[in-house]
Amino acid sequence: MRHKSLEEFGLPVELAEPHAPVVLFDKVDLAFDEKVILKNVTFSVRAGHTKIFLGASGAGKSTVLKLMLGLLKPDSGTIWVLGHRVDEMTETQLMGVRHHMGMVFQEGALFDSFTVGENVGYKLYEETTLPLDEVRARVEEVLGFVDLSEHIDKQPSELSGGQRRRVAIARAMAAKPTLLLYDEPTTGLDPITSLTINAEIIKLRDLENVTSVLVTHQLRDAYYIAEHSARLGTDNELEIAAAVEDKVEQADFVMLKDGGIHFEGTAGELRTSKDPYLRAFLS
Repeated sequence: MRHKSLEEFGLPVELAEPHAPVVLFDKVDLAFDEKVILKNVTFSVRAGHTKIFLGASGAGKSTVLKLMLGLLKPDSGTIWVLGHRVDEMTETQLMGVRHHMGMVFQEGALFDSFTVGENVGYKLYEETTLPLDEVRARVEEVLGFVDLSEHIDKQPSELSGGQRRRVAIARAMAAKPTLLLYDEPTTGLDPITSLTINAEIIKLRDLENVTSVLVTHQLRDAYYIAEHSARLGTDNELEIAAAVEDKVEQADFVMLKDGGIHFEGTAGELRTSKDPYLRAFLS
């Protein structure tokens, strides 16, 4: 698949040094007028790992994603994404980095006037020079990945809420991103449908080696994603099963409180923490 090159956006060809963090926040502060949103926030996300942000409403979870995308600029501190310092980039340069990122919004954010296939292929149609038949082939491929191939020519209004969310995931993965950001991907969905969305996130991480940053207030979903893994069985059938310990430890939980990081650790460490705030949140 041919994208515009990073050089066309005034960026170095290499995305990041080998083994460097995919995302790095270093002492990031952000405030809107007198309201502090983030203060002294530092964390990193390693390639192929999952970072899960928890916290009360207004804690700054979605703001973290907007900062990664360059939609907001911090008041101080530095932000590196895919080897580039995005907090000091121009909009044109940010487009080059965003080529390698996918975003799944809380409500899916599909174009109602486009078909499912046109929604999924939008970025490829608009931002690459791929021939139309190759775009169509890629769209069919990713819709197959999320088990929605038969809906390619339907309108989003003809789909269920869970199906629309899976179309949004397919759209985000169509351009083969290195990093996928999820903003409350299961909000408003019933538990069974939420499980199908969680399975898609796990599949992308484990079968496509996509680094994930997930914002959610759904603890059940967060634990499920952290503690399960995907693989193809001997008959090439997808299997979602309990993850081995090493895999579980590749998912980090971050609890935001009052603009800062109150906790960072594994699912097991979160579950066993004696911290009063965490205990109240988990209950």
